Amino acid sequence: MENTEHGLDRVDMEILDFLQRDGRMPNTRLAEAVSLSPTAVLARVQRLTRENYITGYEARLNPRKLQAGLLVFVQVLLDRSGLNVFDEFKAAVQVRPEIMECHMVAGGFDYLLKTRHRDMEAYREFAGRVLWELPGVRETRTFAVMEEVKESMKLNIQPARLPR
Repeated sequence: MENTEHGLDRVDMEILDFLQRDGRMPNTRLAEAVSLSPTAVLARVQRLTRENYITGYEARLNPRKLQAGLLVFVQVLLDRSGLNVFDEFKAAVQVRPEIMECHMVAGGFDYLLKTRHRDMEAYREFAGRVLWELPGVRETRTFAVMEEVKESMKLNIQPARLPR
């Protein structure tokens, strides 16, 4: 069993690769794909989950069919005069369902938000009712997405590079 720099062997990496492409892949098919018994594969998947290599499974929904077709990225610059402004901001974004992702970034602003809305009118309402009311917000810049060219959660783990 040859381990990678992450402590995983080639089979672990193949399992992760298959599951990130199809999280609903039956254990028997996964076992066949990596040439192990279903029991051995199940034990590995359980270990990978326990060790947080696998953090969960979810269905990918079509936002256009569910009245959330407008994707908007927002740069947020905080007013740093408050003592706990970063902690307060982070706590506040956790409870907003329109905010899908929030990342603290290096550069000319503090956070990058990924948000989804029905349309531009719904975004304007969100900006006035929610965004500008978040703790410490001093300035924002909005980037409405005109076309989603690529969207993926798949990591480039390339199990084929490992020796068999």
